[in-house]
Amino acid sequence: MGFEELLEQVGGFGPFQLRNLALLALPRVLLPLHFLLPIFLSAVPAHRCALPGAPANFSQDTWLEAHLPREPDGTLSSCLRFAHPEALPNTTLWGEGQTPEEPEGKPSTVPCSQGWEYDHTEFSSTIATEWDLVCEQKGLNRATSTFFFAGVLVGAVAFGYLSDRFGRRRLLLVAYVSALVLGLASAASVSYVMFAITRTLTGSALAGFTIIVMPLELEWLDVEHRTVAGVLSSTFWSGGVMLLALVGYLIRDWRWLLLAVTLPCAPGILSLWWVPESARWLLTQGHVEEAHKYLLRCARLNGRPVGEDSLSREVRALNKVAAGERVVQRPSYLDLFRTPRLRHISLYCMVVWFGVNFSYYGLSLDVSELGMNVYQTQLLFGAVELPSKLLVYLSVRHFGRRLTQAGTLLGTTLALGIGLLVSSERKSWSTALAVMGKGFSEAAFTTAYLFTSELYPTVLRQTGLGLTSLVGRLGGSLAPLAALLDGVWLSLPKLAYGGIAFLAACTALLLPETRQAQLPETIQDVERKSVPSSLQEEEMPMKQVQN
Repeated sequence: MGFEELLEQVGGFGPFQLRNLALLALPRVLLPLHFLLPIFLSAVPAHRCALPGAPANFSQDTWLEAHLPREPDGTLSSCLRFAHPEALPNTTLWGEGQTPEEPEGKPSTVPCSQGWEYDHTEFSSTIATEWDLVCEQKGLNRATSTFFFAGVLVGAVAFGYLSDRFGRRRLLLVAYVSALVLGLASAASVSYVMFAITRTLTGSALAGFTIIVMPLELEWLDVEHRTVAGVLSSTFWSGGVMLLALVGYLIRDWRWLLLAVTLPCAPGILSLWWVPESARWLLTQGHVEEAHKYLLRCARLNGRPVGEDSLSREVRALNKVAAGERVVQRPSYLDLFRTPRLRHISLYCMVVWFGVNFSYYGLSLDVSELGMNVYQTQLLFGAVELPSKLLVYLSVRHFGRRLTQAGTLLGTTLALGIGLLVSSERKSWSTALAVMGKGFSEAAFTTAYLFTSELYPTVLRQTGLGLTSLVGRLGGSLAPLAALLDGVWLSLPKLAYGGIAFLAACTALLLPETRQAQLPETIQDVERKSVPSSLQEEEMPMKQVQN
């Protein structure tokens, strides 16, 4: 017998599973609060050189014009000042109707040697204003996002491997505690170096949420309800995106903002008392008695009349099946490439995850050109993700995971491509296309988690997700740096985001379909299906269910 039959006896979707989804909603909400936090944390308000005797406001009065040069677009420079403003005409001596004349030759300019003055109208404090990460240092401001996602990348590898070896629930506790401690340390940073290090380590801790939560939910669900539960669970991410807009609006100081998004980890630690370990994983590791305990708890909460003796016999029978897969070696990333079909899945999933992350974070972190303030843009970007979940739910049920993954990535590509053809003066069209691109990229992200979790066997599911998440976070870490390409050509960042998304869309079509398929338990379950034609891939999962 298979685990699906055993799960059917104790209830594959009921109060037990709903409670599990509710308990695991918190890490889903916390992830966007941290992943998209640089929108507010690293915001760069209007600024200019600190000048003795300068007016308190940022109005372009004649005094500032005598001390600050103008940029090509006509605005006063944020990074330079005149070396000898006294050589310029004395603005207080101009007569009515007169204008200052340029002295002979071009006035020499120098960098801001006495720091900067910032406009605190929108933000009372950000890391850019805290450590003057502007002008020549603006690369360090962008780099904080790259450091964070580099930490997520490393954490994905560690948590993927360790959760397959030591269990999902235990490593989720490690992720919660680490995120809480490191988040508090980040908020208390006394230097940029300390902030960069603690923020990178926080990313490593949060990686545990990204690759543990979805499998821990799916491994307790039957085939029929996997899609609806997966999409429902992902709506908590969208809720977190919109919540970030509200929290960022209410808290304008970066330290208090970071503290506000970190403290919810404390009740999350307490909630793990009620979160069950994956019975699938326990059986593949030979922990029959513990799996038996959780299955009985599931049956009771779901109101299923299951006898302990009969359930024990079936659990032992299932354990004999899984025993053939267990070897002396622990799960390894090399196992993902040892057999032909797993190698096929792993390589293509890596490309898809890179494209999904690169385009999603490229769109999400660039909110400066939409003609709205940062809070309105963030709220709109979060709101558009909700209908994208409905799109995913309908599409994966009717067209399958593979076509949905490719289609959503193609939609992202088209939105970015058409956006390049629209004049910058037509703000409404640019905003609409950016919002559409954000919706499609979120739909691609939702599908990627569901699709990848179904492709890998239970014994390597976390390891597989760890690998693909590693490559995905590499894409996420490069996205903020790709935005700096606008210095070479203004349209180059969007071309990069769209081109990578298109490559990922084409690659997704090479993956096998998993619609209505039972979750594979062992490597042999995956390899029994020789890489089939696209028609056979659609038919085989249906035959498994009928049998």
